[in-house]
Amino acid sequence: MMTADDVSMRVRVGAEEAHYAGGLVDGAHMLKLFGDVATELLIRRDGDEGLFRSYDEVDFLAPVRAGDFIEVVGEITEVGNTSRTMNFEARKVIELDAEAEADSAAHVLDEPEIVCRARGTCVVPEERQST
Repeated sequence: MMTADDVSMRVRVGAEEAHYAGGLVDGAHMLKLFGDVATELLIRRDGDEGLFRSYDEVDFLAPVRAGDFIEVVGEITEVGNTSRTMNFEARKVIELDAEAEADSAAHVLDEPEIVCRARGTCVVPEERQST
């Protein structure tokens, strides 16, 4: 059961996100997805979108290509007066089958593959917090 302090979403990475040869997607796309999860976490907790202040660490662990399905999870790990520290993880759960004859062939991974992890801090001014 999801709480106000953890959020999950799944998205299919579209061809418009491919930035490099072979349909490779740039790492900044994972950070965008983390930002979307952070926004939902802040709205659920504080009733306000807040602002992303910084990333403390980001680790890109595996390639992402157009057509992959990515599950992104985030959780609030620390709460200050206005700051919210969060951990994020992006996992590939479905990938295109490059070996298949059909361009649209894909398969569900037996185990999700972690493609990116990050830790960041967002802020919500006290006057905008509803809780």
